[in-house]
Amino acid sequence: MNTALPNSLPYYFPPASDAVPGPLGLAHRGFSPAGLENTMVAFEAAAELGFGYLETDVRTTSDGVLMAFHDETLDRVTDASGAIGRRSLRELHGVRVGGTEPIPTFEELLVHWPRMRLNVDIKDAAGAEALAALIEKHQAHDRVLVTSFSDRRRLQCLRQLSQPAASSAGSLATALLLLLSPLGLGRTVARIGRFQCVQVPLRFRTLPVVTPAFLRRCHRAGIQVHVWTVNQKELMEGLLDLGVDGLVSDRADELAAVLASRGSWPQGPAD
Repeated sequence: MNTALPNSLPYYFPPASDAVPGPLGLAHRGFSPAGLENTMVAFEAAAELGFGYLETDVRTTSDGVLMAFHDETLDRVTDASGAIGRRSLRELHGVRVGGTEPIPTFEELLVHWPRMRLNVDIKDAAGAEALAALIEKHQAHDRVLVTSFSDRRRLQCLRQLSQPAASSAGSLATALLLLLSPLGLGRTVARIGRFQCVQVPLRFRTLPVVTPAFLRRCHRAGIQVHVWTVNQKELMEGLLDLGVDGLVSDRADELAAVLASRGSWPQGPAD
């Protein structure tokens, strides 16, 4: 695993050691075969499997509270409907994911496991300022990876922090990296774009993204490559053999088993 980071942020991405050996495993919205994504039950299940890295999404309520929630609307995963951003925290108190689990605030997740690292995807404009405020409040700069498909939201959050935090490239920065890294400009793109890793799918439409050449160029520039969302054991094995630095998976149980077979588990405390 490559750990030479362009912006000198080794704390979120620790070097291979007895504590965190080898590539990173990231539990996508926690772990819940029952579909209770982004709930404390799902995050607890991932922590109990040995995950030290949880992936989650954040959206803001009408009164500015940051929630661990992916969709723009409540319809798909809860017993309510309509935009989550049009409800206050109080109005969300009775809403249940899968009919049973409350939607947690991001702050609940942040404080529940003081040493857990969190991969946070900002899903709306208000979330950039709200996430920055919580990172500052809890001095969690070393525990949060700021991500978003929108580089504008991502950079807005980073600019409001009193200390640097790690970040993953958004869509535009990733496109620039794909375009310019063959010219030897990967490190420059990462420095200007303020990111230390890219989190990418195997392919974009018909275009392969995770190739040996792309990995070599990223590693030469000191950029980690995490791949999402990888749920098949054989694919996990193949990508790890290829040299990726992290895998994001809905099948946290399968990923934990694969990494354990390679001596790379557990990766974090469940405290």
